Amino acid sequence: MAAEKKLEDGGGPVDVAVRALRHRDRSRADVAARLEKAGVGEAEREAALETLERIGWVDDSRFAASRAEGLAARGRGDALIRDDLVRSAVSSEAIGAALASLEPEAERARAIVAAKGRSAATARYLARNGFSEESVEATVGAFAAGEDSAM
Repeated sequence: MAAEKKLEDGGGPVDVAVRALRHRDRSRADVAARLEKAGVGEAEREAALETLERIGWVDDSRFAASRAEGLAARGRGDALIRDDLVRSAVSSEAIGAALASLEPEAERARAIVAAKGRSAATARYLARNGFSEESVEATVGAFAAGEDSAM
């Protein structure tokens, strides 16, 4: 009953989705979940999502590229970005395209090392933020193996 009232007060399914998209791009699955929470039935939800995709307001490829770029800009590696997009229910094709559009992970890792310094702490930072073992070793070197006594 509360969900039906929420939908009545907020307009139709497309209106509910547009409010969810007002401030940032969202994946199709996220918009679908919001519509379901608002009490929109399955048939209406699918129709609203198809409309939003047709007019370009919901686009998982665009969402994936934008989300990947934002996470990369905040110092995240490919594994963390991939995991985030998988949790957003984005297709593997869109995830692959989004990751391919980024600056290579090794170059992003080098920029972080240049800013933070070449240390074991930086190696841990990179690993914790989803950078591959290869990127960590290539940029931090011996410190990735725990040899921080060299400094």
